[in-house]
Amino acid sequence: MATEKVVPNRQILLKDYVSGFPKETDMVLTSTTTSSKVPPGSGAVLLKNIYLSCDPYMRGRMSKPISQNYADSFVPGSVIYGYGVAKVVDSEHPDLKAGDLVWGITGWEEFSLVSNPRRLLKIKHTDVPLSYYTGILGMPGLTAYVGFHEICSPKKGETVYVSAASGAVGQLVGQFAKLMGCYVVGSAGSKEKVDLLKNKFGFDDAFNYKEEHDLNAALKRKVYITYFALSRSAFECKGLLSLITNTCIHSSLSWLFSI
Repeated sequence: MATEKVVPNRQILLKDYVSGFPKETDMVLTSTTTSSKVPPGSGAVLLKNIYLSCDPYMRGRMSKPISQNYADSFVPGSVIYGYGVAKVVDSEHPDLKAGDLVWGITGWEEFSLVSNPRRLLKIKHTDVPLSYYTGILGMPGLTAYVGFHEICSPKKGETVYVSAASGAVGQLVGQFAKLMGCYVVGSAGSKEKVDLLKNKFGFDDAFNYKEEHDLNAALKRKVYITYFALSRSAFECKGLLSLITNTCIHSSLSWLFSI
């Protein structure tokens, strides 16, 4: 049995609720210590974090709490947390042992004590880079896959429109749609992102929604399935939803926080 010892633990805390774009000054890097052993009988696990995923949804959690949101706001003065890849250092949970690799919700810190490990999934496939579990094999990939295949129910030959198509989820929705044999149209907020969609990510067409003055013309591409990777509100105010039939709205992440 390993001897219990105290180890240093650097952490990133949220300083206060954020307004506008997050800044480095909205966060604090601090150092504390933690025990290398889990309290006996607690059912908890101690993780050594390897990769942390910085995702767009986390910006919403940095704001003051609102009545309707898919996840609670972070608490100022506390550790920021999100999806990551980690190795189990010590465990009092029957399904996890020291040395296991896991992905799931963890803290932005070197070591995290997880009191309820039910959201941690054991990594069984290590023949790919572990960093993939913060992308295509992690939250963005699962969000894209479930939202597109299970909720949108696409068919070969249909035309698919993806909003926020240059983001982590939107990129993958575009790839899944192409593999399905669909014609894929994406929108993004800059010329550079539109170029990436068409010239690197393989979208059949793309446009900058900030510069598109005639959305009717932009969407005269027989769009039957729409995947909103971000909010639908910007498109509702322009009347876009009235142009589309069989619209698929996927609130990304809401189902992930329920597993």
